[in-house]
Amino acid sequence: MEKTLDDLDLAKELLKAKEDVIREIRKVIIGQDEVIENLLIALFSKGHSLFVGVPGLAKTLLMSTLARILNLKFSRIQFTPDLMPSDITGTDILYEDQTSGKRAFRFIKGPIFANIILADEINRTPPKTQAALLQAMQEQQVTVGGNTYDLDQPFLVFATQNPIEHEGTYPLPEAQLDRFMFIINVDYPTLDQEVDIALSTTSGREPKLDVVLDAKQVQELQKLVPRVPVSEHVARYAVRLVQASRPQKNGNVPDFINEWVDWGAGPRASQYLILGAKAKALMDNRVTISVDDIRSMARKVMEHRIILNFKAEAENITSAAIIEKLVSSIKEN
Repeated sequence: MEKTLDDLDLAKELLKAKEDVIREIRKVIIGQDEVIENLLIALFSKGHSLFVGVPGLAKTLLMSTLARILNLKFSRIQFTPDLMPSDITGTDILYEDQTSGKRAFRFIKGPIFANIILADEINRTPPKTQAALLQAMQEQQVTVGGNTYDLDQPFLVFATQNPIEHEGTYPLPEAQLDRFMFIINVDYPTLDQEVDIALSTTSGREPKLDVVLDAKQVQELQKLVPRVPVSEHVARYAVRLVQASRPQKNGNVPDFINEWVDWGAGPRASQYLILGAKAKALMDNRVTISVDDIRSMARKVMEHRIILNFKAEAENITSAAIIEKLVSSIKEN
């Protein structure tokens, strides 16, 4: 009984934390309500996310602001074609002890040793360097010179991709894209929002941000999310939705999946649908999740996990459109 009371208290803390974080972010970021909500769901779910949007939409500012509000170490890595894995993870250097004169290797930590990592334009660096980052995302540690080093906690990677420029890029393979919980699309602001942005950023005033959480508190809230109960009915719906995205000759899947999809989402999508739904429920002041919560997670969890075939591309069918049809097709019962 004591544990339940503790969890209810933590749920109230998470709700307050969400409100406090949004209040502070609003001092700097104008608009982008859905992006901010998705960012916080990913934060509380311990899920890495891939942000897709043209330059100049304040993606870097949003993530660095979040780190300041949470008193977390922030590291921005600009991915370029000449970036090496050691530029991210760190490297051993030979040094000489001035007292004894003995030489030994010393590990110099790379920028990945931070709490919030912004992997800027991750598709601009070669696969070997991408793999070094994605391995750290999965294992929460790096290995250099035969030694393994644990990464700082909490540890989250927010990567960005520019959807316009494709020349000189290295698209992430599907297996690596699957490491990201969400794909979050960042759109242009409205007219009124852009006017407010122009006025606030040219005024010369620096907003004062208050710290609302620390690393330990963030970790406690992250541990709470998996403990939110989920009924078998809701979990079964999430799995049915994911399985229905996979083409099957003899399976019970919608015809448009077999017609337009080469590969559907894997089991990790089911896990992230449920985890994201749990975080969303807590952020909405609820302690149980519904099928509607699963539906609300569908696009951001599954969009980068559905691989379309040539026919779909020829007909300008998008993964987002497929998911919308899929959510409409898969009934609750």
